[in-house]
Amino acid sequence: MGGVKDYVNGSVTANREKIEYHVQKILELIGEDTEREGLLETPARVTRMYEEIFGGYSIDPRDALGVTFDESHEELVIVKDIVYYSQCEHHMAPFFGKVHIGYVPSGRIAGLSKLARLVEAVSRRLQVQERITTQIADIMEEVLHPHGVMVVVEGEHLCMCARGVKKPGSKTVTTGVRGCFREDPAARAEFLSLIKE
Repeated sequence: MGGVKDYVNGSVTANREKIEYHVQKILELIGEDTEREGLLETPARVTRMYEEIFGGYSIDPRDALGVTFDESHEELVIVKDIVYYSQCEHHMAPFFGKVHIGYVPSGRIAGLSKLARLVEAVSRRLQVQERITTQIADIMEEVLHPHGVMVVVEGEHLCMCARGVKKPGSKTVTTGVRGCFREDPAARAEFLSLIKE
């Protein structure tokens, strides 16, 4: 299912001392003086940051949808402009943007805030944008069994903007299309038009 691995509960917290040690060693290896005032607490600060930005490893993304509800509504539901932040697994550089999720329920719905929680659970780990897109669509399909689901992810990647080709402002757009959105061009067009409003 799109590469969602079993989650490791509290992996950063459980390894806090080891991470701090290795951050200090990296600072030394790039030529920094780890005894200067500005860097004294850096290994601990980086570790605390990792607890936050890699918090997705401490939850099974399927659980992020929480309790689902029986509901007869079978028309399009969209939650758009969900801001996300992630880390590129190739360079460990940040990438960020917006996620737009639409689905047509087939008798089960999730709380709207749970879609944002799903985005957090999937994006707060080492990732690639393509996998984030696929995992969100697959989990929505697996948990809710909708008539269709469509996910559009927009991202700006610092590994492309601040290094390498150095093209700031360039955006990447990926889509995940399932069920009625794949089969019906009108449903797909309706979703795309609504997320642009």
